[in-house]
Amino acid sequence: MNGSRIRSYFVAFAKGYIRNPVGLFFTLIFPIILILIFGAVFANSGSVTVPLYVENLDHNSPASVAFLAALNSTGAVRVDVISPTAGNLSTYLAKNSETAGLVIPDGFQAALVNRTHVNVVVFTNPSAASEAGIVIGAVTGVENAFNLEEAKGSVIVSSSYLNVGSRIYTYIDYLIPGLIGFSILTSPMFSMVNISSTWKRDKLFRQLSLTPLTRAEWLTAAMLWYVLLAIVAALVMIFVGRSVFGAHVSVVAWMFPFLVAGPVLFVSVGLIAGSVSKTPETAAVIGNVILFPMMFLSGTFFPVSSFPAYLQTVAHILPLYYVIEGLNNGILFANGAGALQDLIVVVVVATVLFLVAISVFSWREN
Repeated sequence: MNGSRIRSYFVAFAKGYIRNPVGLFFTLIFPIILILIFGAVFANSGSVTVPLYVENLDHNSPASVAFLAALNSTGAVRVDVISPTAGNLSTYLAKNSETAGLVIPDGFQAALVNRTHVNVVVFTNPSAASEAGIVIGAVTGVENAFNLEEAKGSVIVSSSYLNVGSRIYTYIDYLIPGLIGFSILTSPMFSMVNISSTWKRDKLFRQLSLTPLTRAEWLTAAMLWYVLLAIVAALVMIFVGRSVFGAHVSVVAWMFPFLVAGPVLFVSVGLIAGSVSKTPETAAVIGNVILFPMMFLSGTFFPVSSFPAYLQTVAHILPLYYVIEGLNNGILFANGAGALQDLIVVVVVATVLFLVAISVFSWREN
């Protein structure tokens, strides 16, 4: 490995890429266009029915179940009961980008039977005033109905209102890590599919084999360029998201390992696809077959948690899912443990695919 040769080819590779307007468009301009379009469409989006996440600490007693059924029947909220083992409800709401939650305390039914006071806790997000108002109105209405029926108008059931422990993220906050992942996927993979197939056809690799440049040096220079490109693209997208839409994303240390391991992974995928293909046309087909399922099923545009269960299973097989999930954990949630788990998966997959790519890639055809 000669550092000066790697540096020289890195400069040559970068110049060739920059002179290609199509590559620059899909790496830098296209993701920004998507941010502007999706951000404008979803900036003020809302729903008539507000999801209400509930921790029922009264062990699903008949009274608590009836209370939740009455809430659900209002049509203003959609009750979704989560396990008490999920931990602090306020933290759960913040990390899962939810607007409102409700805690039914232990002893709820006993208080109704004994006609003693019981207090439910409602969490709302002050930045989502309309949704918070819908939830508070629904809970208050059901409380009044229970008080009228159980205590002839006396106050047995009441509620206290708390803010969600941290900010609730919007659609644009999820979109930016997804589009960073999209950039990490498309630019390295499609470029390497095209280069490895067309250069093989045009005998350019054969000519390079006659120079002092080695395969390892050529591939290292290419990967360094795509790592640099991923970092620039990520910084530009974060800047646009923050300055135009006030996105809650920022540059953090946890994003950079994914901006290195991700391009290595997808450069390897592109090199494999181009190397095993007989023609550039076949390589392009293979590249598209790989790209489009990952682009739409890995959480690029919508959270994977909103997918049907079987599609979530498919998403968990795709390496881009772990790149985007790791960026979400690092950029949005400051969840170092979760980001580390995702990074381990990405690094392992990237290492395996890199070794496969090296084994199938050759300067000369047999």
